[in-house]
Amino acid sequence: MESSRALLLVAVAAAVAGLAAANFRDDCDIPWEPQNADFTSDGNGLTMKLVSNYSGCMLRTKKQFIYGTVSTLIQLVPGNSAGTVTTYYTSSVGDNHDEIDFEFLGNETGQPYTFHTNIYADGVGNKEMQFKPWFDPTTGYHNYTISWSPCMIVWYVDSVPIRVFRNYQSSKGVAYPTSRPMFAHSSIWEAGDWATQGGRVKTDWTKAPFVARYDNIHLDVCECSGYGGCATSCPAAASGACQLSPAELGQMHWVQNNYRIYDYCVDNKRWTNGQKPVECDLAQQY
Repeated sequence: MESSRALLLVAVAAAVAGLAAANFRDDCDIPWEPQNADFTSDGNGLTMKLVSNYSGCMLRTKKQFIYGTVSTLIQLVPGNSAGTVTTYYTSSVGDNHDEIDFEFLGNETGQPYTFHTNIYADGVGNKEMQFKPWFDPTTGYHNYTISWSPCMIVWYVDSVPIRVFRNYQSSKGVAYPTSRPMFAHSSIWEAGDWATQGGRVKTDWTKAPFVARYDNIHLDVCECSGYGGCATSCPAAASGACQLSPAELGQMHWVQNNYRIYDYCVDNKRWTNGQKPVECDLAQQY
């Protein structure tokens, strides 16, 4: 078991190459239900458990940042994970918050997870895009990365870009996170009223505890200090390209053409008189 796990970690290591290694135990806190978190002896691995509908778990980095890349390896809850939500996201605090989401919505045994992505800027979200995975995310570790730069946000799975959200704030007035410091978070919680097949399938608590496994968090970010404020022009901010490479574009097209199951931009019933959000007509996906 340990040897297969090691091989998986080596195979995915390229997905986090160049990022700054961090440590779950030393660089993060557990502000919600810490008794449901267990660290490996070196602090580089973590499990989080959902025990009941009011007792899950949440991890948060100790430091805030503006711009950068956050990445980790996750093995999602196996078996009947219906009603569970495992997350990896960045978020500011306070009113009109900013947030960049990866949420992994569980399902019945044998049915695929839903990868749910969203972005909040100035407190407004409603920019959901969802995917089915092209692999089984419960049998091994896979890399999930959020890259946040001044010009675009990119969601990656195993180094494959699955979505882009561009900064059209100055040119078109589309809200974009630029000034509120964020923490990186991971969590597991219960949402049986909506998470699985629209809430039709509820959480089976006889299968609890539900366990998500994390390994090797990497943070390459512009950190905020208590005295010097936030650096928004550090190397981590500059390292984010403003365009995907041709190869990355091809990968993203493949994912979106074959595995995307929801896109807010084409959900016309959500928009008054069919008027889409401005960014939907601005080559937003590329």
